[in-house]
Amino acid sequence: MISVMSPANRLMEGLPDSRGALHWAVATALAGATTFVLTSLNANSATAGMVYLALVVWSATQAGIILSLYLALLCALAFDYYFLPPYHTLRLATAGQWVEMLTFLACCVLVSRVAERARKQTEQAEQRRMDVERLYELSQELMLYDDADALIRDLPRLIDRIFSLDGVVLYVYERDQFYASTSELPISIQASLRAMAQSRNPTLAIPGDMTARPLMVGMRPIGAMGWRPAELSLEVSTAVCAQVSIVIARSMALEATARSEAAREGERLRTALIDSLTHELRTPLTSIRAAATTLLQTAEMDEEGRRDMAAIIDEEATRLDTLVGDAVEMAEIDAHVVKVRLGPHHPRALLDEAVEESRKALAKHRVTIAQKTEESEDPVWYDKHLLGRVLRHLLENAAAYSPAGSHVKLSSRRVKDRLEFAVEDDGPGIDAADLGLIFEKFYRGQRRISMKKGSGMGLAITRAILTTHGGGIEATNCAKGGARFRFWVPLVEKEPEVKA
Repeated sequence: MISVMSPANRLMEGLPDSRGALHWAVATALAGATTFVLTSLNANSATAGMVYLALVVWSATQAGIILSLYLALLCALAFDYYFLPPYHTLRLATAGQWVEMLTFLACCVLVSRVAERARKQTEQAEQRRMDVERLYELSQELMLYDDADALIRDLPRLIDRIFSLDGVVLYVYERDQFYASTSELPISIQASLRAMAQSRNPTLAIPGDMTARPLMVGMRPIGAMGWRPAELSLEVSTAVCAQVSIVIARSMALEATARSEAAREGERLRTALIDSLTHELRTPLTSIRAAATTLLQTAEMDEEGRRDMAAIIDEEATRLDTLVGDAVEMAEIDAHVVKVRLGPHHPRALLDEAVEESRKALAKHRVTIAQKTEESEDPVWYDKHLLGRVLRHLLENAAAYSPAGSHVKLSSRRVKDRLEFAVEDDGPGIDAADLGLIFEKFYRGQRRISMKKGSGMGLAITRAILTTHGGGIEATNCAKGGARFRFWVPLVEKEPEVKA
């Protein structure tokens, strides 16, 4: 049990218990000083007896029964020598004097025991109060945490601080992990705590001066906890271990729930993706079949009508090919089969090639490549194929959502430790509600749904490719209108070392 010193104890720091020569010397000095005062005042035996008795009672409440009995013996001898006739001798002449002396001694012993018992009860009550306050503080600290894992990591430090210990170690059985309030954790202590948790044996010896207890929830082992020094009472340690067990059990339950919820969410998302992709694939197929059926069943159709039906078939077949390509591309990324193959390339050449490969989509737009990207710059190491796919997705996206004749601007620059590219258009921009969602699979804003058919996978593919390349992408609206997509990859200006 953690020791507590009351104000009266602090006043009598020389008499906290019966250990040490100083304590006995102080008791002897108190008896001598009291005797000197009483003899100087010519006090009678009744007064002297009451004063001595009060001194013995007071010493019992402060110093314990052993030292108070020693003080009682000194007071009895002084009482006999100075205040019972014949004076200045230790001899008692009459039976009445023997009665007085024995009564005084009996009173001293009796009140010493009563005072000692009251003192211990007071200390125990004070200790229980402090234990309750510390347990309450611990429970309040536990309630402040929303993250169960962070709480388990911080538990040893919390208990160490609140209960003024020198070290706390926590072992979580299901994770087979140790958490400690100190940086050093000997292997012998780890092995002992692990064995205690596995055997559920609270009497298992722990190396050094550490005390430990297994942590249980019902009959199920949760872990073990050790601390030093061994100052926690059985009641307090039991309460602390119970709170720690509940915290660990709660964390395990939340973790299991999260895994289950993630599995359910993954299954739900997988079903939604399949449904969405199926719908997107069936839409162009339906148009193709309808146009083909019209061509086959309408013999009298004129040449213009036939050209319209053929155009529908060609357009929807192109759309279907794009959908299948996007689906395959996303599947490759999700399966982590996309590999980054770095090579030395000039950023301007990459932009020129992307514009050339997207010339059909950009046929009705004016395309500008910023002049600040100079051909004389040193080459940069990146995956030309992957970044080309990103640029094509963004250029086709800009062409689809900006009016014919509008301006599409490309640029690149080297900023600190990364190579940045930007694609800007003069379209209507992106709704504020959609900015944080447009890179999600199959997400299409209301404005985009009304303006253009699509799978909703293009921007998700660009983000996934850039993440694989170690970069990122962001979308913003330009101040004068239109959307701006900025993406980046790590800037590598010399050949990277090949890991063995």
